[in-house]
Amino acid sequence: MADLSLRTDAAHGVDGAVHEAASVGDFVQLLKPRVMSLVVFSGFAGLYVAPGHIHPFLAAVAVLCIAVAAGASGAINMWYDRDIDAIMRRTRNRPLPAGRMDPAEALGFGVVLSLLSVLVMALAVNYVAATLLALAIGFYVFVYTVWLKRRTPQNIVIGGAAGAFPPMIGWAATTGEVSLVSLALFALIFMWTPPHFWALALVKNGDYRNAGVPMLPVVAGDTATKRQMLVYTVLLLPVALVPCALGFASLAYAAVATAMSLVFIGFSLRLLGDAENRTAMKMFGFSLLYLFVLFAALIADRALGLA
Repeated sequence: MADLSLRTDAAHGVDGAVHEAASVGDFVQLLKPRVMSLVVFSGFAGLYVAPGHIHPFLAAVAVLCIAVAAGASGAINMWYDRDIDAIMRRTRNRPLPAGRMDPAEALGFGVVLSLLSVLVMALAVNYVAATLLALAIGFYVFVYTVWLKRRTPQNIVIGGAAGAFPPMIGWAATTGEVSLVSLALFALIFMWTPPHFWALALVKNGDYRNAGVPMLPVVAGDTATKRQMLVYTVLLLPVALVPCALGFASLAYAAVATAMSLVFIGFSLRLLGDAENRTAMKMFGFSLLYLFVLFAALIADRALGLA
């Protein structure tokens, strides 16, 4: 496994020099706020729908810890990937490859936020939620970023587990435990991640190829990728209904989950017959809506007392 020692290659941007002091906006960009938003929402959903009660202030602290941990993981990811980020068009203007921030500064920022988020979660909420939060950070940094991303086309399949932790963490914040329902919420995001990310990878195939990242479209080709996406979207339908099978979600949620899953499958079928991959970004956009709607439906179930 590659280590986390400071590297000097591509350390100061594309041309090797830091041009200006990092701004507040650069530090915000390190946190990957767009990715963080969905992580925070799924974490809040797990916390809100869990049985039991948590004080509103502690709930806010738990959600904040999840947000900070997600951002910290993103910062460390950007530090480690600064060399390939400098090659890819969609990432070359990030603070590190663009030379607006010193790598050590970014790494320190990510490490400090990671430690603070876990410590505050442990002291203010409970140790189970803090342990899961630490596992999520460690999985994203060491398993996905350092180990898998540059080595295997299954990087996003296995590494996607990191993004599936937030609802479990939220659930544990309220209940102090891991349950079958929280594992079902984990499985929902875990199965959702490959078709979601591969839809983007189909569009950004050239970037990944140039950077030497073995994403599935680069290694196996577009057709094989689309077939796997279809398999995952089909399997996602029963996984999305597991909360109902466990008696935790209502028939209203089941109807929403079934409808959204069928549309997701429909996008995958359209993409399979789309040689130009014009459907890929539409499917990527819908995948974000898919997860948001399903967790919103679970929150509505809880709020309305339907389940």
